[in-house]
Amino acid sequence: MEPRVNLFENDVILKYVKRLGAASRPIEESSLPHATQELVKLRASQINGCGFCTDMHSKDAAHAGETSVRLNLVAAWREANVFTEPERAALALTEEGTRIADAHHGVSDDTWAQVRKNYDDEQIGALIALIATINAYNRLNVIAGTPAGDYQPGMFD
Repeated sequence: MEPRVNLFENDVILKYVKRLGAASRPIEESSLPHATQELVKLRASQINGCGFCTDMHSKDAAHAGETSVRLNLVAAWREANVFTEPERAALALTEEGTRIADAHHGVSDDTWAQVRKNYDDEQIGALIALIATINAYNRLNVIAGTPAGDYQPGMFD
């Protein structure tokens, strides 16, 4: 499979992605648990059909010690008993924040109440920024047709 546009060879996209990466540093440096960050990135990528990001974030999470059971159940998190209450709140926010156009209410009051219950202001800021950021990355890769499967953990460090 060949991409429509090679994101790694397009100067404008490279500059944009570099800035997007820099904008992500406060998220990475926040107190939002790293495991939660990876679950959020994986779930948004699944929803958006971004094979490249799904490949990347499932491999990064596994490399960081996430279990295959939890990774395999991210898409069915509502029916799985392997996620904590805070993770479930983050996954609900991810789904509703990613599917804004599909929902007449955007983020529900119930989901927001769960997020508020389980996270402090810094972590909520990180969640919101993370959901926005991964959706931007997903859109870049889906539009460009970036193929999945070759990612190796750490290759962009």
